[in-house]
Amino acid sequence: MAKISVRTKISIITFILVGVILYFSRHELVRAADIMGQVNIKILWLVAVASILGYLANGEMIFSYLRQKKLVSHISPLTLMRISLEMNFVNHFLPSGGVSGISYTSWRLGKLGVSPSRATMAQAVRYAAGFAAFVVLLAVSVVAVTLDGNINRWIILISSTLVTVMAATTIAGMYLIRSQARIHTWVRNITTRINRLYHRLTGGRKRQLLDARKITYFCMDMHDDYRELTADRRQLLRPFLWGLVFTMTEVALFFVTFWALGSVVNPASILIAYGVASLAGFIVVTPGGAGAYEAIMVFVLAIAGINKGTAIGGILLARVIILVVTIGVGYIFYQHAVVKYGKIDH
Repeated sequence: MAKISVRTKISIITFILVGVILYFSRHELVRAADIMGQVNIKILWLVAVASILGYLANGEMIFSYLRQKKLVSHISPLTLMRISLEMNFVNHFLPSGGVSGISYTSWRLGKLGVSPSRATMAQAVRYAAGFAAFVVLLAVSVVAVTLDGNINRWIILISSTLVTVMAATTIAGMYLIRSQARIHTWVRNITTRINRLYHRLTGGRKRQLLDARKITYFCMDMHDDYRELTADRRQLLRPFLWGLVFTMTEVALFFVTFWALGSVVNPASILIAYGVASLAGFIVVTPGGAGAYEAIMVFVLAIAGINKGTAIGGILLARVIILVVTIGVGYIFYQHAVVKYGKIDH
């Protein structure tokens, strides 16, 4: 019997996982097809423009940093858009709070001559810049909904809480990562408690759920990255600006979809709903957060005063378009990369 190659195994697993994604999204696909009869197709085409710009911005958060280090001058904008699509595809079919995308992107950049340490650093910059850009826009949105007399006051409470939590998380993370001693103490305490809980839940198994050494090593890398960035904060400016563009295009996708359905929705409300739903995506284990993401966005937009039927229709349609582009095009590029380069260490 012929031995199945690693590439073939990866291709088969990927194909199966794509099927799983489509299965979880089957209700969305059917309902979106029904909604299409109410859509202004001329306006909906703007979603394609927002999607292209979004993938470009997503890639540039990484590549603008590497470009400053003169590491990717040989890589074209089209290639970075392709890698961005591949990364988003991986994050959809291997839902892990973004970890799969980080691993894949490091592997992919390595094939273009970028060292693992630089690839990891670039992605740390991407997440830091994207997070900072989102917090800034979210703060602006809180002010906007506060000034809008037609917005339900509950949305102000939700958005203010979200800003506070994200700001507190940022400050706590910076406080922790600045000190090697605090990192060692934190890792030791967290791993000990989680492993102890794991042993109780599994009947006293000796196997450790978390490896303190690996987590410490990872955090120490983050510590070194943090020190390098704080030594020259100008390196964050371009990724931050691209982060602003990326977040605005994400909001634009939903705004245009609502517009195509005949409703003009306050972009500030969309951003707040998007932020709450995105945080849930790190917790929900279904592929792409299917189900929970849409429910949370509908809930927040309904509180903001948007008709529930309109909210459901617009969100479902936008999510299906995003799904089709990410899965359809991303899968093709991902599969080509697997065939060309071989084994991937997710």
